[in-house]
Amino acid sequence: MDHQKAIDKQRQRRRFRVRKRLRGTADRPRLCITRSHRNILAQVIDDIAGKTLVSASTSDKDLAPKVKYGGNAEAAEVVGKTIADRAAQAGVQRVCFDRGSSKYHGRVAALANAAREAGLQF
Repeated sequence: MDHQKAIDKQRQRRRFRVRKRLRGTADRPRLCITRSHRNILAQVIDDIAGKTLVSASTSDKDLAPKVKYGGNAEAAEVVGKTIADRAAQAGVQRVCFDRGSSKYHGRVAALANAAREAGLQF
């Protein structure tokens, strides 16, 4: 139990450290990544207005048939491309990247790289 408490503390510190520098505006909204074991979710958020502009997830009805399993790097790449396309349709070119309490590694890095390749600027 003590080990899990230590991991939770590390995640909390990491989340606070990342989020204290980020604020999504209308010009440069925040690309927020949420991951679980089975899915990965990306949202483009304008914090000043308090609105989610676009979102994409492996559990979306359009993406679920394309993704066999949502908890791997291939699924994260699909979500990254999709969020970049949807953001471009909404008129968003530049975002600030909010990885939350996740390390920039694996699925999070795959999603970010796919979004960059699809034209989203970080």
